[in-house]
Amino acid sequence: MHSYLLPLHAEFKRHANEAHALAMKAYMKDHFPFFGIKTPERRALMKEHMAIHGAPALDDLPAIVRSAFRVPQREMHYAAVDLLVKYAKKFTPEHLPLLEELITTKSWWDTVDALAIHGAGVILKRYPKEIPKWNKHWIGSTDMWLNRTAIIFQNRWKKDTDQALLFANIDRHVGHKDFFIRKAIGWALRSLGETDPDAVLTFVRSRELAPLSEREAIRKLV
Repeated sequence: MHSYLLPLHAEFKRHANEAHALAMKAYMKDHFPFFGIKTPERRALMKEHMAIHGAPALDDLPAIVRSAFRVPQREMHYAAVDLLVKYAKKFTPEHLPLLEELITTKSWWDTVDALAIHGAGVILKRYPKEIPKWNKHWIGSTDMWLNRTAIIFQNRWKKDTDQALLFANIDRHVGHKDFFIRKAIGWALRSLGETDPDAVLTFVRSRELAPLSEREAIRKLV
């Protein structure tokens, strides 16, 4: 384990709660073990850790987050994601391969969504010329979580959302059978609907979306 993480890992172990860990593992469909530390406490421990040990240097971040993702307990993965989100505004397109690597490592919606929206989405909004390359790669990937990334990375862009790109991405996977893709389609449309409800309603009415996608897309519009 990376030396920066050793004290944090020790604190997480010290604050472990077996009952919470079992409940959290069950909520995540038994995909990951947990220490059993809820988000507010975990972030408070992380804040204390950074107050004592400082924020890591940007150049050290890849090694730190990769090391965190090698630890079994999910809270360490969350700590890595929180660090990446904290640094996202300093990232350049050179960091996109790292984010993609973590999106496809121990993948589940909880880490994927944060990395896609608050990591990749932040970078691509600052470097829009990179969007075609990465979007083409993600939307055409055989990895479902990269497909989801392509659909949702603009979710915080509001009026800056490239609607044509979003709609094309949705059309590419409109018949996808997986719950997480169908949910992503509805979520992305609902996010766009906050600033352009007419565009969303027009799109939904012109397509045969999965019931889940349609329900999620328009539930705040009708």
